[in-house]
Amino acid sequence: MTAVSEAAFVRETRDGQVATLTLDHPDTLNRFVTEEQFLELAARIRAVNADPAARALIITGAGRAFCAGGDLRRMAAREGFSGGSVADIQRRYRQSVHQVPLALSEADIPTLAAVNGAAYGAGCDLACFCDIRVAAQSASFSASFAQLGIVSGDGGSWMLPRLVGRSKAMELAFTADPIDAATALRIGLVSSVVDDAALPAHALALAQRIARHPPEAMRMTKRLIRDAEQQNLPQHLDVVAAFQAIAHVSPEHLAAVRTAMDAMARRPRR
Repeated sequence: MTAVSEAAFVRETRDGQVATLTLDHPDTLNRFVTEEQFLELAARIRAVNADPAARALIITGAGRAFCAGGDLRRMAAREGFSGGSVADIQRRYRQSVHQVPLALSEADIPTLAAVNGAAYGAGCDLACFCDIRVAAQSASFSASFAQLGIVSGDGGSWMLPRLVGRSKAMELAFTADPIDAATALRIGLVSSVVDDAALPAHALALAQRIARHPPEAMRMTKRLIRDAEQQNLPQHLDVVAAFQAIAHVSPEHLAAVRTAMDAMARRPRR
């Protein structure tokens, strides 16, 4: 039987209003080995989202991988969430694996994936469910499920075509071929690629630029963009009107407008 580490899978750090969750089992390339690891990550995401002091969340990996997917040895041994009857496996996925994409989809605060290395299988899907993906030059991505004779078990086939389009998503899923960071940037899977050493600072600076804005406006903006994928224009505009009315009467809006006016007044006239 494969030995499973009891050490915490997720390490949390804070830098002001930005929380960072680091998958912290670098010796396993941050693979998801147990159901408890999925539940731990989902619980951490939900806890950060519920904290009013947190305005942005970064997810990254320790060592040379972001997350290399699942544990092949445990799959081969029919252990963990891949063992048991069809009904057992289905139940385990719903109760553990699915909690991560659900936690990210329910999160109101902006989420960023700082992809520092391999993001394969469930690791690729984890990055896809974040709102923004930034990558190190050494990062690579693979929807690798087909080569193992399985499907994306955590919602990646729902999210991937929304990011890169149906044709490219099917190519990535059908071939299971890995792509490098430059290719991920070209197809729109990531929004920026930086030197490996610069990735943590780059991700933090981006998160801090997001976190400086009034938090309720950011939460509503995220919901508008996310929900627009499922709405027609009249439905979307109805929600826009409601959210904008809430924003206009908020003290945060008034304070932000006054700050902007003060900044304009201080600018030298040409």
